[in-house]
Amino acid sequence: MGRLFGTDGVRGRANADLTPELALAVAVAAAQTLFERDHSHAPTAVVGRDPRASGEMLEAAVVAGLTSAGANVIRVGVLPTPAIAFLTGALDADAGVMLSASHNPMPDNGIKIFAAGGHKLPDDVEDEIETLVSGKGEAHKRPTGARIGRVTDNADGAERYIQHLLSTTTQRLDGLKVVVDCAHGASSLVAPETYRRAGAEVVAIGAEPDGLNINDNCGSNHLDNLKAAVVAHGAHLGIAHDGDADRCAAVTADGVEVDGDQIMAILALALREAGRLTDETLVATVMSNLGLKLAMADAGIRLIETRVGDRYVLEELRARALALGGEQSGHIIMPEYATTGDGPLTALHLMARMAETGKSLAELAKVVHRLPQVLINVTVGDRAAGASAPAVLDAVKEVEAELGGTGRVLLRPSGTEALVRVMVEAGTQATARDAAERIAAIVRTASPAA
Repeated sequence: MGRLFGTDGVRGRANADLTPELALAVAVAAAQTLFERDHSHAPTAVVGRDPRASGEMLEAAVVAGLTSAGANVIRVGVLPTPAIAFLTGALDADAGVMLSASHNPMPDNGIKIFAAGGHKLPDDVEDEIETLVSGKGEAHKRPTGARIGRVTDNADGAERYIQHLLSTTTQRLDGLKVVVDCAHGASSLVAPETYRRAGAEVVAIGAEPDGLNINDNCGSNHLDNLKAAVVAHGAHLGIAHDGDADRCAAVTADGVEVDGDQIMAILALALREAGRLTDETLVATVMSNLGLKLAMADAGIRLIETRVGDRYVLEELRARALALGGEQSGHIIMPEYATTGDGPLTALHLMARMAETGKSLAELAKVVHRLPQVLINVTVGDRAAGASAPAVLDAVKEVEAELGGTGRVLLRPSGTEALVRVMVEAGTQATARDAAERIAAIVRTASPAA
């Protein structure tokens, strides 16, 4: 078995790769790993999901697994991933489980596990869970009688999460008109309601989930509908979330995309102005555009880069007690208020900055001049060989020498697929495209696809 956990939990095609049997096994293994075994109290787990149809099936399996291990389950229904993380802490639960495949298409699903306090699991804990799922660990000791876990339904999770979001800023949004695309996902209720209560005039699209339409040509990965709606409604901006709402993308009044790098820059400057950007430092991954690094350097803000994955951004933020980090994809983390990427929280603070300064989103986003970026996913026979062959490394060095300080190259084997990702940033799109294609051709030769 390959590694079960990817960069964001266990994920696969529901009922094919991610079966109810596997979900039950993961839940049992997580209970064995995370919960204290002194039996002084029955551990508690919060379980939520996004609205995709397979979530109902997988929720039942996870609940069965947890209760069979002696845990009481608080079932909160359809809510965003950051809401599950928040409620895990707010309800003093020992763990949280979110069933979602985030921005992936409807047939996929996933299991995200949070430890007490709503924190993502470190790699070594995931490894322990995997060992148990594989059958190599200690056998599951099944409680009986009164020690079997019980299930309760919590109906006020959405309201508690909305109240939490609104408590993070005193800045009203009166006078702002926003179109929000909820990806027919988990934010379809809470995101529009939060922005309305904060004072904004809200037009909601992609907010009619039916279990089958999540992320279907909508949300943060598909911005065309949002761009058109912003212009058509004369809105000041548009906000897009993905299926589980841990991401936030934005568009200007003219329908121009504003990505996670630009949002991070806007929020970093706002926090520094308020004296709350710890150590004047921002954390981002190596996938962030070089333009972000240059903009932060010009502003006197240090940028720390991590591996790809918001979990690694989180680890850096926690280790250094920093105030802001995220990914170009729109996973933005503000540890003062959240333990994971939180799309509605990010959008609320982005709009608060607009209201506070009186500036348009386009004006605020100008702080980052994004360098043209080309990403080519190369299908290979062997990821390691495709990324580390001498000819490939020589090609990378040659391109880096050509670019000098005006661009960069990032070569990265995929963590889940037979791909090597070739990313090049340069002064022009043509230069970036030419360099990326040259390297990609050598990667293909070094490790041909089967």
